[in-house]
Amino acid sequence: MNAVTKKIVFAFVAVTVATLAAQDATRFVVPRTPWGDPDLQGRWPGTAMMGVPMERPLAGGARGGRGPGPGIGIGPPGHWGERGTPQQQASLVVDPPDGRIPPMSDEGTRRTASLPKTWYYDNDGGGPFAAPTDLSAYDRCITRGVVGSMLPVGYNAGNEIVQGPGVVALRNEMIHETRVVPLDGRPHLSPVFRSYMGDTRGRWDGDTLVIDTINLTDKTGVGANGRALFHSSALHLTERLTRTAADRLLYAVTIDDPRTWTRPWTMSFPLTRDESYGMFEYACHEGNYGLRNILSASRAGERP
Repeated sequence: MNAVTKKIVFAFVAVTVATLAAQDATRFVVPRTPWGDPDLQGRWPGTAMMGVPMERPLAGGARGGRGPGPGIGIGPPGHWGERGTPQQQASLVVDPPDGRIPPMSDEGTRRTASLPKTWYYDNDGGGPFAAPTDLSAYDRCITRGVVGSMLPVGYNAGNEIVQGPGVVALRNEMIHETRVVPLDGRPHLSPVFRSYMGDTRGRWDGDTLVIDTINLTDKTGVGANGRALFHSSALHLTERLTRTAADRLLYAVTIDDPRTWTRPWTMSFPLTRDESYGMFEYACHEGNYGLRNILSASRAGERP
């Protein structure tokens, strides 16, 4: 995708998200912090959106895809999962306008095919499990990545925003990620420094917080729990958070990875404020018997 086309795509996304926000924000005045920034603070769980598919169903009624499946490893039984509420939104993907994830590039297709099948929800669960790295970063209780940490999946979908002068912190309940986003205009770090959650910088665009993230690894995905739709290390994320009512926050993320998808694409969904929501400790490592049991069972299966 050339620079001009990319600018057109991002302009379309910005207009789409701004339109959604404007539809919500009629006559609403965003409150300010004591130092004058838009006040986005509070607890914003994504529970209500659970069950909305990532992609819009295909014509003819085929079900939307790319959501979480039963999986293996530390996945809970189905009755543990939290349930959302009925939504008019047909998919989390809002751009392309058809609500479908764009095709993968040739490189993305080749790289995806080379990844361990045991990293995916839709594998057959048969291994091989020769080492911990044969399970995804999520199964090992390490991370769900930036996008996977925000998507409303399964249970423990809590999010909290805390602000200070020149800084915003976003906390995710599941696997307990906290991103500290500086707003002082400092440049990004050298690409030599990479991490699961990347290098994040923020700025205000009117009442909207824009978060720019680069310098990611290629060990997480942008799908459910970061365990699907794996990206490359070229991924560039642009998140937009706009408060549209006293109890409503519109979240949007544009995924730009030309090494994996043929064009940038965007997901967007509302979050509802709930100060009574309990942000519980997600003690995943302490209870991750699944990892040990999967590896020990594989060793037992190898014995004559």
